[in-house]
Amino acid sequence: MLSFLKKIVEILVYPRNDMFRMDTKLKEQLKHLDLDFGHIGDESTRDGVSLLLNGVEQFSHENDQLKEENQNLKNEINRLKGEQGQPTIRAGKKDTDISSEQERKTDKPPKKRKSKAKKHKIKAHCEELCQVEASELPSDAVFKGYDPVIVQDIEIKPKNTEFKREVYYSPSLNKRFIGPLPPGYTGEFGPGIKTLVLCLYHDSVMTQPAIHRLLETTGIYLSKATISRIITDEDSIFHQEKADILSAGLQSTDYQHIDDTGARVNGKNHYTHVLCNPFYTAYFTRPKKDRLTILDLLSSGHLVFHLNQAAVELMVALGLSDKQQARLQPLLNDAPMSRAEIDQCLLTLFPNPKKHSTHRRIIREASALVAYQQRDDLIKILICDDAPQFKSITEYLALCWVHEGRHYRKLKPFILTHQTKVDTVLTDLWTFYRSLLAYKEAPSEAEAEKLSEQFDALFSQTTGYDLLDDRLQKTYAKKDNLLLVLKYPQIPLHNNSAEFGARAQTRKRDVSLQTKNEKGTQAKDTMMTIVQTARKLGVNVLNYIYDRISLNFKMPSLSSLITLRSQMQGDTS
Repeated sequence: MLSFLKKIVEILVYPRNDMFRMDTKLKEQLKHLDLDFGHIGDESTRDGVSLLLNGVEQFSHENDQLKEENQNLKNEINRLKGEQGQPTIRAGKKDTDISSEQERKTDKPPKKRKSKAKKHKIKAHCEELCQVEASELPSDAVFKGYDPVIVQDIEIKPKNTEFKREVYYSPSLNKRFIGPLPPGYTGEFGPGIKTLVLCLYHDSVMTQPAIHRLLETTGIYLSKATISRIITDEDSIFHQEKADILSAGLQSTDYQHIDDTGARVNGKNHYTHVLCNPFYTAYFTRPKKDRLTILDLLSSGHLVFHLNQAAVELMVALGLSDKQQARLQPLLNDAPMSRAEIDQCLLTLFPNPKKHSTHRRIIREASALVAYQQRDDLIKILICDDAPQFKSITEYLALCWVHEGRHYRKLKPFILTHQTKVDTVLTDLWTFYRSLLAYKEAPSEAEAEKLSEQFDALFSQTTGYDLLDDRLQKTYAKKDNLLLVLKYPQIPLHNNSAEFGARAQTRKRDVSLQTKNEKGTQAKDTMMTIVQTARKLGVNVLNYIYDRISLNFKMPSLSSLITLRSQMQGDTS
């Protein structure tokens, strides 16, 4: 043991030219080294061994980071030379998977599978008699009725209608009177084709060229430009429905999920924000993901600013200097301001647009936060990850336990002893998580106090593995956010609802890459909101879009269903 530790010291203290590399044999020995520090009697020796092993972990961790950074620099140099960098090849799932679903669901009773019986859903559209050949029947055969079997099939063919529109002419008025087309029929294509294009593009996530090939194959001839116009123009009737969905969704629960994922608009990076709860999912693609953008979404696009003394006090907390506070005083007033008005105030304070960007941000954010806190439809709880833009907006912030578990899964200790410690902490974490799930079913003050003490014991412990201990301290610092469920048992413990919503945008980006302009981006966000919300409410997307495109409006709006479902859930609870 002493000789082995001495060899470690030589590598750490006396590095050679290959200081970031370890001898292969030593690496293998370290990887399988399982030490029980409790058996080391001398405290200084025990601390020394722990220090050495943490040093090995730190060097290994930094070495991996440096390798990645070095390769990125090489790739950039090659690109600047006009060459190609190293190709991006996805690593195997074993090395990159940081999901904790397996541990989270351990010991969880299996879900009862819902019956997939579909006979009661299938209706016959026509009947056809299947007779037995008379030559095959014996002389004593007696007819006993029929054995009905419904066989599903589909028929895809054009349905072209020639409308003979009556035309009258009035000489006295010098005007023609023409019989109108039925509701929903505009241009050269009916509501059926428009509905199909919208469903294939937004619900089935097909590309426009693929939709064009499918329609031509079935004998429907329309150009790619027409398909593009249907996608960006025909969903204009849904923009108000999206606004209604957002309004009803924000009022349906006292908490909201939020997340964001990358998007591309005409070659530039944007962010698609996902706002949702169990009844709806809404999408908003914006150039930024700062706090001001989040406030704009939660305000349904009606962002206002209050540049008053309360805002100044918040600016102080955000780091605004005394000098800038003094300069603000003459501009303070209690009247609500628009974005253009507050920008004009900032232009008066800071005429040079290239300077004082931090001061501008603090003043805008503080003024918007104060204004939002005075809204009647203020959201009480926001469920999200630990990103800074989500903080200080709502009264309470609930953090996602699944995100927290990923931080521990990202730890890739080099030494077996440390691997064991990480596994133990993860097991305890998800055991505690399941205790929180049980508490949600039967909350009580005594159980809440007990769980709070268990949280303290679990995340204030010291394991001797520095990276793990640092992560435990960071989790412990988030206690109020992670244990908000003890005060509000109705809130979920994770942010999966928003993550699933973001996944739909990711699939869309993988297939279509980007939108080209603001109109296309707005159409994409609106239709994804309609499709994903309809799915949550169990509404047939095809039927709903056809109902709106054909101007029938026989189906209830999604916003009214959100209100109804939330009221039903409230009555049940």
